[in-house]
Amino acid sequence: MLQVDIIEQCKQNNRKAQLQLYNQYCDGMFVVAKRFLKDANDAEDVVQEAFIKAFTKLHQYKADVTFGAWLKRIVINKSIDLIKSKKQILVELDQVHLKVVDSSYEDKWLVDDAITLNDVKSAINNLPETYQYVVMLYLIEGYDHQEISEILNISEVASRTNLSRGKAKLQELLKQKQHGTGY
Repeated sequence: MLQVDIIEQCKQNNRKAQLQLYNQYCDGMFVVAKRFLKDANDAEDVVQEAFIKAFTKLHQYKADVTFGAWLKRIVINKSIDLIKSKKQILVELDQVHLKVVDSSYEDKWLVDDAITLNDVKSAINNLPETYQYVVMLYLIEGYDHQEISEILNISEVASRTNLSRGKAKLQELLKQKQHGTGY
C-alpha cells in the first residue's frame, strides 16, 4: 500500500492504517526522542503523545515534507516540552555524527583520537541549556536555523548566535577533556 493511501486512510480514522503507520515509524521516533531524553519511559511517552497529536492533526499535514519528517518534528517538540516542564537537562545521544557545515570551521573541529563518543555526549550534556538544544538540533538532527527558530521559538539570529557560542563551548570542553582538565 502506498504511503499516501495509508495517510488518507488514517485521516478517515481507519485504525488498521493508523496501526500500520505507527508500526512503520515508532522505532525510529523512539530513537529520536531518546536522543533528547535519558529515560526510556519518558521517550516512550513522548512517542505515544506525538502519534496521538499526529493522528488528531493529520488534516494539517501537507505533503510538502515526508510524513516521517513531519512526525519527527512533533517528537522533537514534545521532547523539548517535556524537558522544559521538568526543568532538567536530559540529553542522551545514541550516535553522534558531528558534521562540519562550514568549511571555514573545519580545523576547529579536529579532535584528538583519544576523545570518545561518550566524551562528546558528556560535553554536550555540560553545555548550557540554551546552547545545548541548538547544537543538537543543528549538528545532530540536521535542522537549519529557520527550523530551529520555529522549534525553539527563538529568532534565527539567536539560533545562529547560540550555535556559534555552543560550538565554541563544546570545543573548549573537549579540549579540557583532552588535556585532563576536563569537565
